[in-house]
Parts: sequence; structure tokens; C-alpha cells
Amino acid sequence: MISAVIAAGRRHSLGLCADGTVVAAGTGTSGECRVGEWAHVVAVAAGNVHTASNTGRSHSVGLRADGTVTATGWNGDGQCDVAGWRGVIRVAAGWRRTLGLVGDGTVLAAGRLREGACDVSRWREVVALACGDWHSVGLRADGTAVAVGNDRRGQCAVGTWRDVTAVAAGYLHTVGLTDDGRVLAAGDRSAGACDVSAWRDMTAVAAGSHHTVGVTGAGRVVAVGGGDSGQCDVAGWRGIVSVAAGSTHTLGLRADGTVVAAGGNEHGQCDITGWGAIRSPA
Repeated sequence: MISAVIAAGRRHSLGLCADGTVVAAGTGTSGECRVGEWAHVVAVAAGNVHTASNTGRSHSVGLRADGTVTATGWNGDGQCDVAGWRGVIRVAAGWRRTLGLVGDGTVLAAGRLREGACDVSRWREVVALACGDWHSVGLRADGTAVAVGNDRRGQCAVGTWRDVTAVAAGYLHTVGLTDDGRVLAAGDRSAGACDVSAWRDMTAVAAGSHHTVGVTGAGRVVAVGGGDSGQCDVAGWRGIVSVAAGSTHTLGLRADGTVVAAGGNEHGQCDITGWGAIRSPA
């Protein structure tokens, strides 16, 4: 499984440097960009929300090498209350929510309980996580998937998926990468974010609020869905090894450690030109 070394939220971006420090881009008025003192980090996650009315509410999460977790930013529902977590090997962040995958395959959750997206205590044998706005997705060791939370558009209908190696979640959709390079999708099809059935030879996927991004084996990038802010303008990218998708922007990590960005930049979330070399995905 690939560790998250870049992350995109509603109005900020995160990058994990080779030395274990973290860089951020965006205005960060909720404190989500206060990552300058983080050290020994091995993975990052960014909270996201699709609606502009909640742009002031976001958070950032960092997984340290010793299995502890740190978080900064908006904590209105306790989504940053992760200081007591131990033995964590992966993290994911959604709106008002943080998930942590423990080494024994169980999952921890902090944040908003109302929609059921934190109802992960019974999950077992999980190897990867994804957070949408209102739902959470887990990938099991046997290649099946499980999801909880808001399912009003069928975004949690992943029970029939098989041979999955990665999952990603947006506002009202979920995607899964299979071991033969195909991409599965569940959820709302009105914005086109689920139009991935023709994709082949994919090595990575990401889900923004209304768009889906994929990386091919040749390092090219494809995107479908809502692209009113230019978040799907990625056809010219080359040499990409990992992608991250936020509400209105997309990040791509090149093999040389540089990052490219496309989409909405009203909060400076695409101002990543000053970033140093980002760590290669594990």
C-alpha cells in the first residue's frame, strides 16, 4: 500500500518532505497549515469538505514514525483529538473526522458521530482507509471493501467489490483500484466522477469532492467529473507517481519529488512551487 505523502483539502495542501517534516500551502485560518514544527512524520492527511460555506473549517493530520498521530486545525467535533492513539500505521481525514489504522487491522476514529462515518470499531483485517465528506471506506486484506456513513447516493455500496488494492472517497462517490489496473466506482453519477469504467493500467487513484483522478503505469494522469475550477486539467502531466484530490484542486507528485497542481487557487492551495523534494511514496 502507498503511504500518503501529499494531501489536498478544501483550501489547503500538504506535502511530506524526505526528512520527515511537512510543508503546507493555503491560507490556513483554522490552523490547518500550522505544521512547521512537525517532525518524524511518515504520512499526511487533509480534511476536506465540498461546500464553500464550510471553507473555514478544516484540519490536517500527521502520522509519526513511532505510530503516534498529531493533528492541527479546526476541532469542532473532536477530529483532532488523536494524541492518545498508538500503533497507527495509516491515517485518513474527512470533514469533521479522522481515522487511524492500527497495525492489528482495527480502526480508530475521532470526530463527528451523527452520520455514522465513525462507526468503524467493528472493522477487522483492514489494510487501507479513505474518508469522504460524510462516509468512511476500509479496504480489507482479502481485497474486499467496507463502508459506513451517509449512503444517500449509494456511495457505500462497495460490498460486492473484489480484488481491490486501494480505495478513495469523495463527497458522494467511492472508487476502488483493482489488482489488474481497473477502477470501480459507487455513488452519485451526476457529476461524472464515477465515469471510470474505461480506465485501464492504473496504478493509483484519488477522489476529490466531485472528481476522480487516476495515474497510469506510464505516469500519465486522467481525471473525470466536475472540473469547473480546472481540477481536471491534468492531461499534460508526466512522470507522476501519486495524486491527491481536494474539493476544487488536484496535486500530482513526480518521480523526482516535485509537485504539480491544477484547479482552484483562491486560498493559495496550489502555491506549491516553493516546496522542496517530497518523499517518495512507500
